Amino acid sequence: MTPGRLLYLLRRKFHGGLRVSYYREIVRPRILKTAPVTDTTDFTCEIHVLTSGEDWLNLMWALKSFYHFSQRRYALCIHDDGSLCPEVLTLLRQHFPAARLIPRGVADEVVLQSLRDYPRSLAFRRTNTLSLKLFDFAHFLESDRLLLLDSDVLFFEFPADLIQRIEDPSYKFNVVNRDTATAYTISRECVKSSDFKLIERFNSGLGMIHKSSIQLDWVEEFLGLPGIHSHFWTIEQTLFALLSSRYGVELLPDSYTVSLDKDVPLLQSRHYVGAIRTLFYSQGIRRLVSSPDFA
Repeated sequence: MTPGRLLYLLRRKFHGGLRVSYYREIVRPRILKTAPVTDTTDFTCEIHVLTSGEDWLNLMWALKSFYHFSQRRYALCIHDDGSLCPEVLTLLRQHFPAARLIPRGVADEVVLQSLRDYPRSLAFRRTNTLSLKLFDFAHFLESDRLLLLDSDVLFFEFPADLIQRIEDPSYKFNVVNRDTATAYTISRECVKSSDFKLIERFNSGLGMIHKSSIQLDWVEEFLGLPGIHSHFWTIEQTLFALLSSRYGVELLPDSYTVSLDKDVPLLQSRHYVGAIRTLFYSQGIRRLVSSPDFA
């Protein structure tokens, strides 16, 4: 190993300080010693998650904290972004034996075929990994309601507001957590002349989406908007916001709002976006392992 490579690995290992490193490197793998979630057969809503070789262990914490504190057993579908090794796939199957695991190769074959009449969507699916959150989630969804859950979301209490909306059959809106700021690839002016008003501060990391709101002809239309491809990482969120705004959308209460502050109260959940990712370990996992009945 070259000195440069060694220095890179050391910086990565200790990024965020000793406390972060301890909870990330030593405590985080302990989730593998927890009991499997075996009975995820409730199709009131289906959880769909996209994971990778980098974040699958965080995803385990996200899923197990949700199942623990919600006391729900919604069906689960795990999508491989193409970077999961066989050993990780085996671990995921062991911990979530009732879940469906969708390998990237299988997904590419069937989803690309389903988009053959939507050239913009097909091109987007071929070139952007995050597009799987839109096209693949919708294609493989086996419930009328989809729970979006990113791997950087942790739960600390019963998420009453979220569960109430998921399980109310009369609730007709999509609903997500509120972002720190509006982060789209287009401005609201791009859709001013449209038949709806684009919601601000929509965050696609946590929320409930109605299957009927993900309409491919709408996606194809939105992919033609000027500037829609201007940012690789936020185009998927932009499309979800556009679809939801046309369909009908609300934001979860303030206690679910994404915050970059270190010392916000930990209520039902927290979304540890990139700018505060180190807190996922030093705050989030630390809080969970101190909970006597979690892990």
